[in-house]
Amino acid sequence: MRGKEPLVTCDNCGRKVPRSKAVVFEKVIRFDTETHTGSDVKFFEKRKVYYCISCAKHSKIFEKKKEMAKRKPF
Repeated sequence: MRGKEPLVTCDNCGRKVPRSKAVVFEKVIRFDTETHTGSDVKFFEKRKVYYCISCAKHSKIFEKKKEMAKRKPF
């Protein structure tokens, strides 16, 4: 329904955008930590990032999503 869509905040510019119009991109964040024993521990976190249309075009998110779609076999 129009007008009932919740608003999300663009992570780049801070603009409020309806969720249906926002571009969703999954970002993988990697954390490297060293413990006192010297072993490396790596943590991975997946996070959904919302962009408005203008920021997604400017940062070329659309081209990244096209490449990701080509990699996945349907």
